[in-house]
Amino acid sequence: MHIAKPLGLMLLLGTLWGCSPNTVSETPETDSKAAQTDTSDSEGDGLLTLRANGEDFVRQGFVTKDGWQLEFDHVYVHLAEVMAYQADPAFQPDSDEPLTAQAEVVLVPSQTVDLAEGDATAEPIALAEKTVPAGRYNALSWQIAKATDGPAAEYSIVLVGTATQDDQTLPFTVQFDQTAAYTCGDYVGDERKGILDAGGEADLEATFHFDHLFGDGDTPPEDEINTGALGFEPLAALAQDGKVTIDPATLAAELSPTDYDTLTTALAGLAHVGEGHCKQSDLES
Repeated sequence: MHIAKPLGLMLLLGTLWGCSPNTVSETPETDSKAAQTDTSDSEGDGLLTLRANGEDFVRQGFVTKDGWQLEFDHVYVHLAEVMAYQADPAFQPDSDEPLTAQAEVVLVPSQTVDLAEGDATAEPIALAEKTVPAGRYNALSWQIAKATDGPAAEYSIVLVGTATQDDQTLPFTVQFDQTAAYTCGDYVGDERKGILDAGGEADLEATFHFDHLFGDGDTPPEDEINTGALGFEPLAALAQDGKVTIDPATLAAELSPTDYDTLTTALAGLAHVGEGHCKQSDLES
């Protein structure tokens, strides 16, 4: 058994991760639509919906960097203290400047979400709908914490599914207890989120990039998404009786020091807002 590096170091490293080159730019939109939405009516209330998105990697399955086809039955993530902010100036996760909120709302105190819920074409999962003051919600924070009950009790993330390579099929259940706090800026994607007019509706999204953990077989091996990912082979090597059933103690004891450090860094880099990155900090495990 080895001693893992402190999670705080891994979280710091996680902030340096980029995303796959096929993703959209992290530069905020500057078109006329974005300019108009910046001046939304801030008087009155509107309906703000928080969604959690594991992306198509979770809903449809994918091939890892080392050639395993993963299909997920459940991807449980326990979230706590999810808050939305009207930040001025806009929060930049890669800056040392703290978030300065002109308004803030609690959206989810504590909840376990199954990111694999629904079929392959399911929409991101609505976690909460709340009537809140209108304005531009351009920052989001949350914790990945240990659940106290439910299907992820005692863990922060639980993955359940099947891995297939050639003629080998391995059902898997992998449990993690790593925790972290995230503070994120504007959603980065095809369109803005969080622009709430009085009497209107708007969405925010907590996004989880599981290709950071397993890599992506559809991108070149030298791509950053693959060089920084664990893949599935190190977990498949721990299979017993044709199954991969792994808890945090097993991961710490049985993975090589290099693989364990890679895993810890990858877990720290899961959380995004669309393709936008988040600033990470430690929680006590």
